[in-house]
This record gives sequence, structure tokens and C-alpha cells, in this order.
Amino acid sequence: MSMLLQFVGDWGHALAAVLFAALGIFILRRREEAAEQRLLAAALLLTSCWSLYVSFGGVEKPLTGIGENIRNAAWLLLLFAMLRRNGATRGGSLVAIGSVYAAVAGIILLQTFTDLIWRQLPSSSDLHRALTHVSLVLHMMTAIGSLMLVHHLYISWPTRERGRVALLLGALAAMWTYDLNLYAIATFAMHRANELYALRGPMMALLAPVIAAGMRNDMAGRLQLSRALTLQSLSLAAIALYVVVLAAAAVLVELVAGPYARVVEIGCVFFMAVSALVLLPSRRIRAFWKVQVAKHFFQHRYDYRTEWMRFGDTIGRPGDNALPLGERVAKAVADITDSPAAVLMLRAEDGALAFETQWNWPGDMPDGAVVPAPLAALIEQSGWIIDIDRPPSGAGEISAPGWMSLDRRAWALVPLIHFGRLIGAILLARPPIDRRLDWEDFDMLRAAGRQAASYLSEAQGQQALDDAQRFEEFNRRFAFIIHDVKNLVSQLSLLARNAERHADNPDFRADMVLTLQESVGKMNDMLARLSQHNKGRAEEPRPMALLEVAQQVARTRSRQHEISVTGDAPQVLADPARVEQIVIHLLQNAIDASRPDSPVELRLSVEAENAALDVVDQGRGMTAEFIRRELFKPFSSSKTGGFGIGAFEARALAQTMGGRIDVESKPGVGSRFTLRLPLALGEEFRGKAA
Repeated sequence: MSMLLQFVGDWGHALAAVLFAALGIFILRRREEAAEQRLLAAALLLTSCWSLYVSFGGVEKPLTGIGENIRNAAWLLLLFAMLRRNGATRGGSLVAIGSVYAAVAGIILLQTFTDLIWRQLPSSSDLHRALTHVSLVLHMMTAIGSLMLVHHLYISWPTRERGRVALLLGALAAMWTYDLNLYAIATFAMHRANELYALRGPMMALLAPVIAAGMRNDMAGRLQLSRALTLQSLSLAAIALYVVVLAAAAVLVELVAGPYARVVEIGCVFFMAVSALVLLPSRRIRAFWKVQVAKHFFQHRYDYRTEWMRFGDTIGRPGDNALPLGERVAKAVADITDSPAAVLMLRAEDGALAFETQWNWPGDMPDGAVVPAPLAALIEQSGWIIDIDRPPSGAGEISAPGWMSLDRRAWALVPLIHFGRLIGAILLARPPIDRRLDWEDFDMLRAAGRQAASYLSEAQGQQALDDAQRFEEFNRRFAFIIHDVKNLVSQLSLLARNAERHADNPDFRADMVLTLQESVGKMNDMLARLSQHNKGRAEEPRPMALLEVAQQVARTRSRQHEISVTGDAPQVLADPARVEQIVIHLLQNAIDASRPDSPVELRLSVEAENAALDVVDQGRGMTAEFIRRELFKPFSSSKTGGFGIGAFEARALAQTMGGRIDVESKPGVGSRFTLRLPLALGEEFRGKAA
């Protein structure tokens, strides 16, 4: 035996001894009273002792065979205890199968005596060679009998509970199968069995985790194979088989081709390499491989956890480069069935399903590619997924539209139903491996369709909310505009009445032209404020003279009512256009609340770091409750025909510039509205101090 094989054999058996000892100690520490658990711990520990002895002494030592016999006896005793306690006796009576156990035990006992005898004889004697051959045959018979007992225990175990013992019995079957092959080869060619003796240690080390997985009674319910790992493992096995076949072909070519062997080998390698490069990247080959693995290795077609996580990741993928939501939804549903393309159809106003978007769909949709409203209503009521290839067999089934049945790309129509309402459907393209839809496809696609419908419904609701917010913003601006238009109408009505009496006065005509120009300018400003590109933001505050704004507004309103401006104030930090709008609102309200012969006064003053503009009238006044509850609310007014917008907009504009509006009023006495704005110098000083 080479040094490498010796190293692999010794350390492989040592690793197996460590793993089996750890398992046995773990079971003993659980302190379970069941006899099977104690026997399992004993078998594990005896197997560990045998592996440890082989790792130190090698297979030539006298106690190696005896240790293996003790190991086998311990495992057979465990099998017999399991049969008596939990197994059934459908394959024969317990007495009959017990006789088989007794026969195997007798073989093990005879084998032990044989091993003790032949090792004491000279290796050159004929009796030594005969007993050695008999020992190998007895080892083979022990392995065969043990495999028969493992098989009997498995088929006798209750069908629903076979998962509890499958891993343990599978590991024992692998162990005795390896022993059978080992001793069969050693019987006919002893010099070729050294490699198998050395590799038995790593094999036993691999069986320890399998036994550990089968120790838990509930392990069968919790242990699940990973589809990705299974695909990768089978792919590696296929590659290994490919290499073995290639090597075998090379040996065969060497034997047959003779002098042309080199040329034939190069040609075969080139052909197989090119074939692999052409076939392996094929989507059809990969899909076929995936279908076959799912069909033969798993109970269900889909790995639901993996599919659901991929579904959520595809739809909720963030980033600027992500596909639009409609395409992401179509792709997410198509990926479940490996469909290469999909079409999203949404419900139109007439109730039909019309084309919305597509993902990877080859070519254009045919003319009239819609699902009619009556068919959409039937799909909404039933929630059925339409299999394009399966014609309806009953009166209650729903058939696909004609254009869909004629399109060979179409495979299935998945309805998108949200809270019982059909919002759309997804048309899936035929997968690379064409197949019929089954119950698992229907269940999976139905659940995915409902989830996709919730995403689309949420997006549609968000779009409707955005539209409502835009309308709300437009309506808010329009309400302000209507209030300003009312003020302009009042001003122009007064101008029209005075024109009848003073039309011949040149000064009046000049003043009328100026008033009309101002009115036209304000109307243009109102139209600009209604534009969707106008965000209604105030300009950057800048130093301005509050007195000039007060005097200008007073001049425009003096034709309507008597107004006086008193006092003065330093420059304030504000937007002149917004300040003018505030003063117009407050002054117009004061004029509307006053008697024709009662003047309105604008008073300017300074208070600490603010400039104050008081709008004082001697009109009807307001109650404290009205000021607290109604004054600054839109559409609430104490005036007949009022809109309740002026005070609301005035306070909002003042707050955007860092100011405020205070109110003092008494019924029957009058009101004082005070606009306070920050001084420009005060702001400058605060900036320097900071």
C-alpha cells in the first residue's frame, strides 16, 4: 500500500472514530430511557472503537476482524430491538425473522473463531490460505445477511413513519454494501483490495453525519433537500460521469485504434467539448434538466419559499434602472413557470382587458388583442386560470379568445384579482419545455396573480391619490383666485358707476385707465398662479419699505372707501408681492365690515424686532369664539356672500415670510388686524451675532 493510501486510510478511520464517539456521547448525555437509544449509543461507541483501532494498528492487526464483528453484532442487535418495539410483522412472524437474526449471529460467531485460528497459523501453510478464504466468504455472508435484515426492517416499518428510520437504515445499508464489495474483491484479488480497505475510513466518516441526521424522530419532517444544491450536485455527478466515460473511451481507443489512437482521442475530445459548449448553455436543455430533477427528486414542482422570495424581489426591485412596475409584475409571474415572455392586460372603462405592457414578448400583438367584457366578467366571477392548449370540456369552463388560441406563443392567461375585483390579467408565453398545466401550476399562479394584483391596485390607488392632490392644489388656488376676482369685480363695479357721472373729467379718465391696467395685471397674475408650473412659493425675502406698499394699496382702494395711512416703520425682510396681497385682503375685509361713512385706518409702528401694520375699522366686529374657531378657516365667513378665503390666505402668506397676524375685535365696536414682519436691520444684526 502506498504512503498516500496509508495516510488516507489511517486519518479517515481516525476521523470516523471521532465522529461516531461524539454521536454516542451525545445520545448518552440526553439520558433517554428507551432501550433503542441506549443500544444506538452502544453501537456508535463500538464503531468508534473499531475505527480508532484500525487507524492505529491497520487492517493486518489480529483484533481488526474481531472488532468489526463486534461492530456488526451491535448494529444487528439494534435492528432486532427496533423490529420488536416499533416494526410490523407483515413479512413473516417474529419467530421466523428472529431465526434469520440468529443465523447471521452464528455466522459472525463462526467468523470470529476462524479469524482467531488462521492468524495463528504460518502464512505459507495450506490451512492458513483455506481459512483466510473461508473468513472472507463469511464476511461476505455477514454483509449479505445484514443487508437482508435492513431491507426487511424498512419494508416492515409503518409507511407513514418510514421517514424516522430512513437515514439510519440507509447509512447501515451503505456500510454493509461497501463491506460486501470489499470482501468480494478480496476473495478473488487480494492485492486489489488495499485501496478499498484504505477508503473505508473516509466512507465511514461520511456516514456519521447521515446517522446524526436520522437520530431525531422529527428529522424527517424538518429535513428538506435544497433544489439548488440538488441541481448542483447532480450537475457535478453528470460532469464526473462525463469524465469517467471520456477516460474509458480513451482506454478503449488505446486498445482498438492502435497507431491511430492519438488522432481518434483528439477528435473525440474535440467533438465532446464542442457538444458540451453548444448544449449546456441552451435554455431548453437547462429547463429540461430542471423539470426532470423536480419530477424525480421532489414531491412538489415548486420550491415555494424560493419562488416567493424571487417574486417579491422582482416586483419590489428599487433603483433608477429598474423596469416599470407593469413589466416587473409580468416578469415576476413569468419567472415562476420559466416562461420566456409575458403580456400585462388591464381592465378598461368598458370592462374589457386591453394591452398595457409586455416583457420580452416576441413580435407585436395581433389586431383586436383584447379579452371581451363578457369573458372578463366570467373570469372575475370564477377566478379560473385559462389553459390555452386545453379546450373546455364542460359547459362551466371558460375558453380563451380566438386570437389567443391561434397565437402559438400564448400558453396561459392568469387573472389578477384584488378583493374579488378583476383588475387585469397576464398572458404567459410557452416555456422552453412545453407541458400541460397541472394543479400545482394553477395553485401557484393563482396565489401569484392575487399578490401581483395587490401591487398593481396599490399603484393605481397611488396614482389616483396623486391626481386628487393635484386637483386639490388647483382647487385651493382657484378658491384664492375667486376671492381676488371678487375684489376686482367690486373695484371695477365702482369704477363703472363713477364713469357715468365723471366720464368727461380728464383726470377721472386717466385714473380709470390706470385702474384698468392694474386690474389686467392682477388678472394675469391670477392666471399664472393657476398654472401647474407655478408652485405658489414666495420669492426670497428682501428688504422692502412697508410704508410704500401701504400707501399704494390705500390709493387703489381710496376710490371705493375713505382710507388713511399714519405712522412709519423701517424696512422689513419680506416679499413685496406677498405683502401687498396680505394688505389687500385685510383692507378689503375692513372696508366690507365698515359703514360707508366710517373710515379705515392703516397704522405703521415698530415693536422690538418687528414692524407692525394695523388695519383698523369701526365696523361690525367679531366675537372671540368666531375668531378662535372660524376666522382663519377657509370657506368660513361672517359676511353675506363671502368666501372666507381672505384671512386664511393672508395668514398663510405671512407665515411663509416669518411673520404673523394678530386680531383684536369686539362686536359693534370694530376690529384691528395686525401684520407683524421681521425688520431687515434686525435680521442683519442677528446674522452677525450668530
